Amino acid sequence: MGAPGQATARGRALWALLLTALGSAAGRPRGAESVCTARPLARYSITFTGKWSQTAFPKQYPLFRPPAQWSSLLGAAHSSDYSLWRKNQYVSDGLRDFAERGEAWALMREMEAAAEKLQSVHEVFSAPAVASGTGQTSAELEAHSRHSLVSFVVRIVPSPDWFVGVDSLDLCDGDRWREQVAVDLYPYDAGTDSGFTFSSPNFATIPQDTVTEITSSSPSHPANSFYYPRLKSLPPIARVTLVRLRQHPRTFVLPAPDPVGGGNEILDSLSGPETPLDCEVSLWSPWGLCGGPCGQLGAKSRTRYVRVQPANQGAACPELQEDADCVPDNCV
Repeated sequence: MGAPGQATARGRALWALLLTALGSAAGRPRGAESVCTARPLARYSITFTGKWSQTAFPKQYPLFRPPAQWSSLLGAAHSSDYSLWRKNQYVSDGLRDFAERGEAWALMREMEAAAEKLQSVHEVFSAPAVASGTGQTSAELEAHSRHSLVSFVVRIVPSPDWFVGVDSLDLCDGDRWREQVAVDLYPYDAGTDSGFTFSSPNFATIPQDTVTEITSSSPSHPANSFYYPRLKSLPPIARVTLVRLRQHPRTFVLPAPDPVGGGNEILDSLSGPETPLDCEVSLWSPWGLCGGPCGQLGAKSRTRYVRVQPANQGAACPELQEDADCVPDNCV
């Protein structure tokens, strides 16, 4: 007679466990594995270091009008229900303006609206622009236990709509804040402009495409400024480091993780890797007229020209002129 009662008790226990599990899962932020239970606030320094040098990226490296440089850095500390940008998704109108022209007002309004209406953005932060491909800039930001994710963008200048950045980098690790995080950065295409080179004219992508990573082989086109078919992957074009600031009664103290300096100083452009760039030549021209006396073999030639000079031990240029025997058509 006791068996049915025991079965009922076990069923109630299993039902209670199921409800507990469902309640726990429902309480997690969307897209996050666990809830951040660290102390409510943490302050960080964020340092952006450009590694866009002529030795690392020799192909079509911009030297003037304008030279290689970085826009201002613009980002936010936010919760998991906000996205500044995401790979394989469409960018907002504000991010399109920023990626194409460096105009930040619309993007800032979008972030501020997310903070006011959705309460998903805790803080918007920015750092000054960098006037060199190998420069550095920095800022400070505040993260909250409910807004522990950090996203930012920096425009590559000049470029059609290319940028670097991070998407939803979590500064919280369970019940503690991360002391330091460093991430290598690679170029992305915002999907709004169809240019292949740094200096391409504005040519809107219709219909708009999603955000895609630019690699050494994609887009697979020789005109692409980042096309290096000999490389398995591009070297990092930039790096970001976030370091937690220790709060004391009267001041913040920043530990120095690396001797990278501060501000937006220009770094040594030769400190990065040397990427070999092979010579690129044009197609052959049509054969020229066959010259020579009647009744004898004559000669004709064709030429090609250098499109890209080799660099960093890349393959040398082939012959630019080719001769061949022929029979003169018009002779004296």
